[in-house]
Amino acid sequence: MNNLFGRPVRILLVEDNLADIRLTKEVFKTSKVLNEIEIANDGVEAINYLKKTGKYESNKTPDLILLDLNLPKKDGREVLAEIKSDLNLRKIPIIILTISKDEEDILKSYSLYANCYITKPINLEQFNNVIKSIEDFWFTIVKLPSDYIN
Repeated sequence: MNNLFGRPVRILLVEDNLADIRLTKEVFKTSKVLNEIEIANDGVEAINYLKKTGKYESNKTPDLILLDLNLPKKDGREVLAEIKSDLNLRKIPIIILTISKDEEDILKSYSLYANCYITKPINLEQFNNVIKSIEDFWFTIVKLPSDYIN
């Protein structure tokens, strides 16, 4: 299936759990939308990637960020706040994808302008369904501003 980007969709997965990284990449491999997944294993790496500093200076800006909250070095809440306070980054949709069901985490994420909050399912089939739903919604249904698609 074609998408509105006319190129592979760029996804930044900010996750420190290797099993979750492998699983997410596997599900997106079978995606009906061509995609490229980049990984940041901690919050500092995610910010460096997004601000194109150091070894990341030639990276492309992602079209979507999947962000875990519980990260080493800089947690996901701090990463979310920093992205949404940056005029060059704030329009990137951010999906919180975390194990936390804590109401305070949900409220804080939305108050920091997360685009949605999803609790990671433990069941493999449910996880697969969640990733497919993200793909369907963000890459085939949602309309993004034309200056966003670059």
